[in-house]
Amino acid sequence: MTTSHDLLRLKLAESVAAPQPALTRRDVRLPGIRGKALAVIGVRRGGKTTFLRQCRADRLAATRPPESQLLVSLEDERLSGISVADLGWLLEEHARQFPGLREAGGMTLYLDEVQTVPGWEGLVRRLVDAGGVELFVSGSSARLLSREVATSLRGRAMEALVLPFSLREVLRHAVAEPAKPWDRLRPAERAVLDRWLRRYLVDGGFPEAQGAEPRDRAALLTGYVDVVVLRDVIERHGVTNPLALRWLERQLLANPGGAFSVKKYYDTLRSQGVAVGKDTLHDYLAHLEDAFLVRTVAMHSASERQRMVNPRKAYPVDPGLIALFERSGREHQGRALETAVMLELERRGFDVSYVRTAEGWETDFLAHRAGDRPLLVQVCLETEGDETWGRELRALQAAAAAHPKARAFLVTLDATPPAKALPRGLTWVPAARWLLEEI
Repeated sequence: MTTSHDLLRLKLAESVAAPQPALTRRDVRLPGIRGKALAVIGVRRGGKTTFLRQCRADRLAATRPPESQLLVSLEDERLSGISVADLGWLLEEHARQFPGLREAGGMTLYLDEVQTVPGWEGLVRRLVDAGGVELFVSGSSARLLSREVATSLRGRAMEALVLPFSLREVLRHAVAEPAKPWDRLRPAERAVLDRWLRRYLVDGGFPEAQGAEPRDRAALLTGYVDVVVLRDVIERHGVTNPLALRWLERQLLANPGGAFSVKKYYDTLRSQGVAVGKDTLHDYLAHLEDAFLVRTVAMHSASERQRMVNPRKAYPVDPGLIALFERSGREHQGRALETAVMLELERRGFDVSYVRTAEGWETDFLAHRAGDRPLLVQVCLETEGDETWGRELRALQAAAAAHPKARAFLVTLDATPPAKALPRGLTWVPAARWLLEEI
């Protein structure tokens, strides 16, 4: 009869002998603080497991021996029911087979889907405190959320957020990534990148959706959303009003960048006979954020109360989700671009808010990152010639006056430079360049 220890011994052998798979390199920044576990977090199917394999490949390329890079996928059905004691036994078995690695400080342990092992937090804390092991943990967003990592590991972990592919990663996946910076590209090369951007705004960046036929992609992404809502929200939090949750989910995903107020939405649901409390809606919004299905942006204010009482803006975790829920027939290219810009700011490590000036003008994003000047970013489809262009320009100018230390950018899908010079202090950037390069 095969025991759990036999299976774990087999997993150990598989990890040591595992070939390096072909993978698309992710641009995920790893914190540089030593002596911490690294929690890899993000939406389901966004590429967390592949990122762990990338980290393992990097260490093997740096001449680390394969036996020092122990990657254990705990979602393997053969390991169903193993305990944290079994996992501890695996590490002891590894030390018996390959003595001295931990003492030399050359061992890395990757625990994928770690939430399947009850009590994993205690093991991780012990390993971090003992030292000698570089430790990565990842798991479904149902149980390995950022706030839970901070609480469970008590200051012993830092986070790496893995979102679906960025535009550059989509290009890399398709072997179309530009080898030169934007300034050195020929017009024809820039035009190709512009076409890729427009495709990205429709298809999105989920790895498995790349190159799929539209119907297949829609079915795939719909399945992703359903699993996230069912497993990471309804089952995890014991949601008792799934109808209200589903309405909220559709409202947020169908209106990226739109102002969202729980109070107004509560009134709307009541008018349609849906009984749900305001506090419950606040909880549901937080659950959808925790599952990384939506990202919300608050209004910038020095007053925490003002941040709380003013509407937030919600964005899907990937622009490819917008078309699944948009039923009005409106053009959603502009909102998809705004979503892509917001997600790129998050990838680059910025804290993001939006700005409403004293004159009532609104600018899409004010972004702060430690050690850098703030950024003001206004997103627009066209470079000039309509009312929208003038309104966006005035709003950005007013925001720049209110935030004089910020660098102000007008980012447009149209790659044609404006015919007239922008007001002093404002910089125009085509969206393809802005998404590909930090300027």
